[in-house]
Amino acid sequence: MAEEGPTFSPERMMDSLYWWGIPTLFKCPHDPDPANCDIALAGVPHSTGNGTTERDQHLGPRAARNVSAMARRMHMKFGLDPWTACKIHDVGDVPFPEANDNEACIERITDFYRKIDEAGAHPVSIGGDHSVTGGIVQALGGPQGNLTKGRMVALFHLDAHTDVYEHLDHFLGAKKSAAHWGSYLVHQGNVDASRSVQIGIRGNARTLDWIQPSIDLGYEVITMDRYLEIGEEASIAIIKERLGDMPVYITFDLDSLDPTVAPAVSNLEPGCEGFRMNQATRLLQSVRGLNVIGGDVVCMMPTKDHPNNITAHVASSIMFEIVSLIADRIGKD
Repeated sequence: MAEEGPTFSPERMMDSLYWWGIPTLFKCPHDPDPANCDIALAGVPHSTGNGTTERDQHLGPRAARNVSAMARRMHMKFGLDPWTACKIHDVGDVPFPEANDNEACIERITDFYRKIDEAGAHPVSIGGDHSVTGGIVQALGGPQGNLTKGRMVALFHLDAHTDVYEHLDHFLGAKKSAAHWGSYLVHQGNVDASRSVQIGIRGNARTLDWIQPSIDLGYEVITMDRYLEIGEEASIAIIKERLGDMPVYITFDLDSLDPTVAPAVSNLEPGCEGFRMNQATRLLQSVRGLNVIGGDVVCMMPTKDHPNNITAHVASSIMFEIVSLIADRIGKD
């Protein structure tokens, strides 16, 4: 019988099997105290910010925990083992005792992430509808921010939709909604739109001027048509120049991906092709070395997923890229 290598253990062999053990994000230790880690993985099981009947997005964090061990990998392109490069813990889920009250929930999110920020941990989260980004970035960007050193955040926003619907006072009752966070964060001084990018925007909209509010606020908008026209390298050049030396927060809406890649999302845009997985990962990897302080993956609806949980696996893979970007930078600081 051959000798077992120095890194072998029964537990290590089993750690990449999603059906074994206690389901935490990427099989990381569960520790609710963010002071004990460099990267804080968190679930945000919130779905009342979308304001529609598509509310099963609150089940996203559990679905990711169930399968994310499969994404506990080495990052081959970076030559990185993120799980040993820094301390990465699952700090649990944001509690929502007022789950049907969107405005109360957004403030719960902010309170939860303010503690993570004060501890100096970098949050990487799984939602939840896209309103959760508003609650998170309220805690990070602006004078009170620790990770940003009091600066505003530059958003790297991958999405089929702008979420800057300033012409609406609310979205079916939700004010700090999935349709508004990209707007109010700018007005509140949490986000610097002039240093932010929205990419992947596509689809036939309800108004012809639907992108104009983003432009008026100062966002750089790279629609899917523009991305295909100017190409990947030119798009990446715009992204890197725009984000520059800013504290960067990545928010990844799964509907930026083509529905064949991520079918279980709340606002499908099947009328024109979205990003393929290799396109999305190259865009994410293009910001390697920038000051990425955190990120989230949102809008998964597990109840609409395929039996093989493909959208949950895709969400985990996107989270892995964000984790690796942060771990790579921490390891070099």
